[in-house]
Amino acid sequence: MDLNLKDKIVVVTGAAKGIGRGIALALGAEGAIPVVVGRNQADNLAVQREVEAAGGEAFAVEAELTRPEDCERTIEETLGRFGRIDGLVNNAGVNDGVGLEGGNYQQFVDSLHKSLIHYYLMAHHALPALKVTKGNIINISSKTAETGQGNTSAYAAANGGRNALTREWAVELLKYGIRVNAIIVAECATPQYDTWIQTLPNPDETLQKITNRIPLGNRMTTTEEIANMAVFLLSERSSHTTGQLIYVDGGYVHLDRAID
Repeated sequence: MDLNLKDKIVVVTGAAKGIGRGIALALGAEGAIPVVVGRNQADNLAVQREVEAAGGEAFAVEAELTRPEDCERTIEETLGRFGRIDGLVNNAGVNDGVGLEGGNYQQFVDSLHKSLIHYYLMAHHALPALKVTKGNIINISSKTAETGQGNTSAYAAANGGRNALTREWAVELLKYGIRVNAIIVAECATPQYDTWIQTLPNPDETLQKITNRIPLGNRMTTTEEIANMAVFLLSERSSHTTGQLIYVDGGYVHLDRAID
């Protein structure tokens, strides 16, 4: 299926690794031009080269998105290079373990800056350009907003905010023809996930227990599967889909895990 994404300019935050990288590569494969945004330019450029090696085009922007000025500059640099923005994928964030009992005010606020506030700022600064192109927004979110996880109050709150903003923006931006959707991730194989699992006492055993509870295939979701949904939602093939929280999780959140 041709998604008609050729030459579309799509800003992807946290695109140097994991899910963001997967989305950038999938966009490049569809002929779109991903803007690879991340705090480490060497990592950003590595993804840009991957896209180019596959015959595509990409643009790398170094930005620390916890700084509001970097959010604004990212959009300015993108517009300076291409003159348009057709899509925004808010993805950057970290499950940093700021809990209720062990956290404090500053840690909680800092965590929201890492995982939520830049979602608003990136959309706010991109909005004038998206209004011109009738582009759309995807917010990558996590099951933690719905299921809880324990000892991650800030990240759960951030994801609750991501989901609420998805619905709020979908309503506010209807008049501009801008669609807004969220992809909800549960257990996805990423470098960040691998790092987290290794902090546990029995990482291999724990990982096996987790995968055994994923109903569809008893396996982790891949970054490619998240990316495939993202490029579909960014395309006009999903032209009447907005305000949706779409779970790409092998049934982890909603299906009975007691299924044999």
